[in-house]
Amino acid sequence: MGSYCFILRHQLKFLNNSNTRNLSFYSSGSDNGPVEQQQNQKPPQRIDLNSESSQHAGVKGLFESILRKFKTAMHIGLLMPMYVVTTMILGAALFLPVVVVRSMYEYSQSFSFYWQCAFMGFSLGLAYFVYGFSMIAVIPTINFLFRANLKAWKGPYYSIESVKWFIHNGLTYLIRFTFLEFVTPSPISNLFYKMMGMKIGKGVVINTTWISDPSMIELGHKVTLGGSVTIVAHYGQGGILILAPVKIGNGCTIGLKSSIMGGVTIGDNAKLLPHSVVMPKTVIPAGETWGGVPAHKIEIKQIYAVKKTDVA
Repeated sequence: MGSYCFILRHQLKFLNNSNTRNLSFYSSGSDNGPVEQQQNQKPPQRIDLNSESSQHAGVKGLFESILRKFKTAMHIGLLMPMYVVTTMILGAALFLPVVVVRSMYEYSQSFSFYWQCAFMGFSLGLAYFVYGFSMIAVIPTINFLFRANLKAWKGPYYSIESVKWFIHNGLTYLIRFTFLEFVTPSPISNLFYKMMGMKIGKGVVINTTWISDPSMIELGHKVTLGGSVTIVAHYGQGGILILAPVKIGNGCTIGLKSSIMGGVTIGDNAKLLPHSVVMPKTVIPAGETWGGVPAHKIEIKQIYAVKKTDVA
């Protein structure tokens, strides 16, 4: 109890510190870092959220201009072909499972009623896992064909880049919510994320499926992501979508149910305590322990000292 109170007092002290580097993200009023770092910088280029024109030329520019001029209609119109593509993906992944079920059904025709039911139940269970492994192959292939891997970007939601972002994450979520939990953590889930563009070092344990923008994430060697950790390499601000890479260094440990947002860099051998939230563009130096909401540096030796006092 004493250690919990220590962390709470430490966090309240952090929140009252007006010079804290994490909170400067809010006070800056833009996506360009702390206020003191902006004093000697040129003002950022303003993004006109009401503009219906595009900076792209040719077909891309025409498409983006129509997208911005007819937002609702285009949003609905783009969803329809995406649903068709999703149906085709599911159909491709279900081909082998259907073959399994049909073959098992034909084979069991001579069985008694109850033995046939048991045999068909087994075939349906097997078919589900065949579907899952098929999805692990199909989803990255579609992502490659659509050239959907992401790059750092900032702009209005109604842009060509945001459409690619929608496709990349939509494909990731399609397998996340239907199968990926059953092979997490394992080398199979690591392989899937690698095929989706994530950079993963040796000896990495990913005990979570709550990952968005995998092509914008880099994990060093021997990184451990605890259960239900959330990593998103994007965030929204004032009507603008920002895609920013997340880099986690060698030997880092990310506690369960922590959240890491876009633009975060975590140095080698750093630790993030459970249930912490790392705000956009935060830099955690190597070897430090951070925790809280928003996450900040915590002197872990002081926590141990409090625990010893409680025992005494």
